[in-house]
Amino acid sequence: MTTQLSPDATIPLTVNGDARAVAPGTTVAALLASLDLDARLVVVEHNRVILRDRELLPAITLAPGDVLEIVHFVGGG
Repeated sequence: MTTQLSPDATIPLTVNGDARAVAPGTTVAALLASLDLDARLVVVEHNRVILRDRELLPAITLAPGDVLEIVHFVGGG
């Protein structure tokens, strides 16, 4: 049996330890954009797997219960 999401449904996620909800079909790249993060300047861990190939971020669709850790680089000295 397949569960259909209503058009206004959201997908629950955990991002850096905080509960979040995104629209169905949201990709990792879209999530980063919504957080005003440049994919070139972050490291993303998705369900305990580091996403090394940034070109794949637009192809990875988020699912209910996904856990992401996002670390961004800060310059300084």
